[in-house]
Amino acid sequence: MTKMKKDNKNVIYWLLIGCTLIFIMVVIGGITRLTHSGLSISNYKLISGTIPPMNEVEWNEAFELYKQYPEYQKLNTHFGLEDFKYIYFWEWLHRVLGRFIGVVFFIPFLYFLIRKQLTKPTIKKSIILLILGGFQGFLGWYMVKSGLVNNPDVSHYRLAAHLTTAFITFAYTFWVALDLMFPNKKEIDKKLRNLLRIGLGVLILQIIYGAFVAGLDAGFIHNHWPMMNEGKFMHETVYIEQNPLYKNFIEGKSGVQFVHRILAYFVVIIIFIIWNKTRKLVLTNHQKSGVNLLLAMVGVQFLLGVLTIIMHVPVWLGVAHQVGAFILLSIMTFTLHRFSK
Repeated sequence: MTKMKKDNKNVIYWLLIGCTLIFIMVVIGGITRLTHSGLSISNYKLISGTIPPMNEVEWNEAFELYKQYPEYQKLNTHFGLEDFKYIYFWEWLHRVLGRFIGVVFFIPFLYFLIRKQLTKPTIKKSIILLILGGFQGFLGWYMVKSGLVNNPDVSHYRLAAHLTTAFITFAYTFWVALDLMFPNKKEIDKKLRNLLRIGLGVLILQIIYGAFVAGLDAGFIHNHWPMMNEGKFMHETVYIEQNPLYKNFIEGKSGVQFVHRILAYFVVIIIFIIWNKTRKLVLTNHQKSGVNLLLAMVGVQFLLGVLTIIMHVPVWLGVAHQVGAFILLSIMTFTLHRFSK
């Protein structure tokens, strides 16, 4: 029998399947957040929690447990069992998919490890992926816990940590796959590579602020563009909502939305500069495709953000905007990889 080479196509497929599942997980997480379903399951059962209530008795027991927590007592006292089933479904699906992703990453990793189909660098990278995945699961539990005490909503800081870790886990998984797909990388211009790194950093900061906006429900105010309100580029509540001043920009609804708006312009400008600087360079097909897709996607994402605000964050558009951020991060990761050593 021919010995299969290390870091083979099956390993690449495994990593790309992982990327796809994380993408689906983020989409479902967005729906869970926008439908206010994230606090419907107040207990955490790693194994038995994968099975939803199977009969009316079990459903009533789950509903009675939900009634003991702030979200029902302060916001959803009008809920009937059918309303509860709807929000329960999205949170249950989100949690089950998270467990499934853990299995998809861990079991094949063990198989490839036992069969000696991974090189040492890939083993190290895979262990980092497993740690990131485990940490992501912990952050999900930690986030939900914050909404089960007094305030019937999760901490926007914990939400941002949970979402950002998911994006970073995806980007790193994709990068590892790209390392195997394109083992021979070529550096064209260090300044351009560094500009791409800055662009990636600003994009991640923008994703964090997007999570802040979601966590604070800050998208439901100042629903105008380009002004925050008619005739006002910066609404006065941006700097008077919280005390001291700096808290307005990390905890105030108006301030957080304002920063998210401003960062959107920065992301567009940086990506335009990247695209413009590559116009006179001799690029490979992948490099050219990367920068062109970056420019196109940042335009789409900017438009989605504007529509999300002026239409008062309908669920479908909020999810589309989050998916747009995911796709933009994917293209940025791919482009940076093609300009790295």
